[in-house]
Amino acid sequence: MKIDRQPEGPLSMDIVSLDIPDVKLITPRRFGDNRGFFSETWNRAAFSEAGIEADFVQDNHSLSATAGTLRGLHFQIPPFAQAKLVRASRGAIFDVAVDLRKGSPTYGHWVGAELSAENWSQMYVPKGFAHGFVTLLPDTEVQYKVDAPYAPAHDRGIAWDDSDIAVAWPLEGRAPVLSGKDAALPKLADIPAPFTMETA
Repeated sequence: MKIDRQPEGPLSMDIVSLDIPDVKLITPRRFGDNRGFFSETWNRAAFSEAGIEADFVQDNHSLSATAGTLRGLHFQIPPFAQAKLVRASRGAIFDVAVDLRKGSPTYGHWVGAELSAENWSQMYVPKGFAHGFVTLLPDTEVQYKVDAPYAPAHDRGIAWDDSDIAVAWPLEGRAPVLSGKDAALPKLADIPAPFTMETA
């Protein structure tokens, strides 16, 4: 991983590039005392310094009651493509981004990271990627910012178990808990390329 920004000052955060460099792992600092803690989880200036210029317009919050709940792999097509900033405020998830940008050297590849209330890490998923996660603990709550509103007519997805992508979901041999919609998503090879490097 490449470190993009070192902590500087009391309200800064670590931002590092994952193996697909446009996807970032972000760990805000937490400051605790006998009352609890304080943390700045998003800072426009810190993100801009790391090359992230997303203009977030909506916050989403999900609860998954059962460990092994898998949501994804989701994306929206232009002109409502979304960048996301994802964190687990309770429990833990394995969070995944898949590169859907035709012409990218990592097209069809994935990266993932554990995000939890304990490690306090977040993942930035830019436009041009599919996103999904599986919960690692019961009653996990996930919160994420997006830079475009939900647009049902532009909502798309690819199969969580697409063998060409081969995400190593940490399911430990269990079948995931899926929605009917997610269980029926197509493989990447069976849909038109949703993005190019120029349109992402």
